[in-house]
Amino acid sequence: MKHLPHHYHVVADASPSADVTLATGQLPALKSAAPIEFDGPGNLWSPETLLVAAVADCFILTFRAISKASHLDWQKIDCAVTGTLDHQDGKTRFTCFDIVATLSIADEKLRKKAEQTLAAAEKHCLVTASLSASTHLNSTVIING
Repeated sequence: MKHLPHHYHVVADASPSADVTLATGQLPALKSAAPIEFDGPGNLWSPETLLVAAVADCFILTFRAISKASHLDWQKIDCAVTGTLDHQDGKTRFTCFDIVATLSIADEKLRKKAEQTLAAAEKHCLVTASLSASTHLNSTVIING
């Protein structure tokens, strides 16, 4: 990892009736629009779905880093995240992110270490640590040996 602080720069542009175009560095541009819940078309990524995706992505990447450092052998991880948007304290905001993770390992002897690593990934995910909403992890470890 490079020394902190890190800076991430995204440029967004749109016209009155067009989708928003998001761009950064060498990455392909990404189109976004309001979600269907806010009268958007529902066929593009929205700020809301991008945020929930960032939670899922960060959880898996954090799990991967911690499992590598702790020498946990695993086969596959699936992660589904539900972000709850609600009215709280006079604001519409995300109030909770529910993370459902399913981890496949080959050996029952690794179950406890796997469960600890999943919990550590929830605790150390930098995206959720940067948000005011709570997170809840529901994890399952499957033995495929």
